[in-house]
Amino acid sequence: MTSTRFSSLPLNPAQLDALTGLGYANMTPVQAQSLPPILQRQDVIIQAKTGSGKTAAFAIGLLHHLNPRFFGVQALVMCPTRELAEQVGQATRQLASRMSNVKVVMLCGGKPFGAQRDSLQHGAHIVVGTPGRIQDHLQRGTLELKGVTTFVLDEADRMLDMGFADVMAEITAKLPSNRQTLLLSATFPDDIKKISRSIQKNPIQITVDADIVHDEVVLEQVFFEVQKHERNVALLALFEHYRPANAMVFCNTKKQCAEVARFLREHDIEAAAIHGDLEQRDRDQVLLQFANNSCPVLVASDVAARGLDIPSLEMVVNFELPRDADTYVHRIGRTGRAGESGQAFSIVTPPEAPRMRVIEDYLKTHCVCDVLASLDRDPNYELQGSMVTLQLDAGRKQKVRPGDILGALTGDAGLSGGQIGKIKILDNGSYVAIERSALRQAMNYLVEGKVKGRAIKVRPIKAQR
Repeated sequence: MTSTRFSSLPLNPAQLDALTGLGYANMTPVQAQSLPPILQRQDVIIQAKTGSGKTAAFAIGLLHHLNPRFFGVQALVMCPTRELAEQVGQATRQLASRMSNVKVVMLCGGKPFGAQRDSLQHGAHIVVGTPGRIQDHLQRGTLELKGVTTFVLDEADRMLDMGFADVMAEITAKLPSNRQTLLLSATFPDDIKKISRSIQKNPIQITVDADIVHDEVVLEQVFFEVQKHERNVALLALFEHYRPANAMVFCNTKKQCAEVARFLREHDIEAAAIHGDLEQRDRDQVLLQFANNSCPVLVASDVAARGLDIPSLEMVVNFELPRDADTYVHRIGRTGRAGESGQAFSIVTPPEAPRMRVIEDYLKTHCVCDVLASLDRDPNYELQGSMVTLQLDAGRKQKVRPGDILGALTGDAGLSGGQIGKIKILDNGSYVAIERSALRQAMNYLVEGKVKGRAIKVRPIKAQR
């Protein structure tokens, strides 16, 4: 392509208008390479790291081929986690905002089945969901796929890791054979090659930024060799030396996640753990606080962190090295995104040295090692979220909108717009992020005042203990 602007593509005016309204002008490298074959309805494999623009690429393509006048499922997007599915669904809705009457339905676990069934009965153009819930709808006869023209497998390698191979095969078997299939993956192991051969026809492979050590992005990777009993000391030293505004710490077990988060809180670093044992409600609140800058450190297992789209993450720490190089690439790829610099540190004990050698072979580079003694530490360091998230006991079903909450806080409560962060409206509840310095002022009003003419219960939510 001679130009990297979206206007150079054969998109309809409504799509170009939506892209302009959302601030899209120039394509990322993965979009510039993948969109031409996608728009020509070719099967495509896209191998690129998180944050490279893959979602917009396939969403623009499936919307381009959509017939809004036909109320049947024309595109199916399958994601490994509910969080990723919700991000994809939101991005697709935004890109379809200037197109008339396009309906996107989310099919994910942790949500009422009946409401999803009813949405499908009223007609849907695009379905975005997780394998288990999509399979459930197919088995119960509430989802029909005979009209699908575009099938997207997003983060296919993660779905394999999570044991969804048989479910993916069952779902794919129910799709029309003349569809377009787009397969996206940050890594391309042999299992992904096998899946591609079984579900795609002469796919074009697009590989962008596959080797993270040669990206234009500045991603500092350093390994610290310590004894096993020094892990906690090493982790604290990294925070006290580099002083990040936010960070993710990766652990290999659920128990380790909880223990590390507790250790950080005991040392005045506000942290929350996210792992497979959390209830969905608690998991959602932890992620919301992290996204709202209410809790600056997330301690996560790999399964819990899959699919999370976290912009502007300053530091990633491997509290323990993962057992394979693919997982290492996924972990550290969450920092140094969208043209920003990032830091990725790994704490390595002598028994883990072979894992480091595997990573070196995979990246075709020599891993930089350092010692704790080289770090200048600030004994008075502490890290607290700049915001506090408030939960309100009223939401969409009570006719509460973001503007109602914003108006109440900037009106009678007297807060400035800059003191109010993200607002999220759910069916029966809402969340709003408030600058920590303005918390008392906001609470004083909300406890005694009203939102949309009615008193609503409100409480701050705290990191899970």
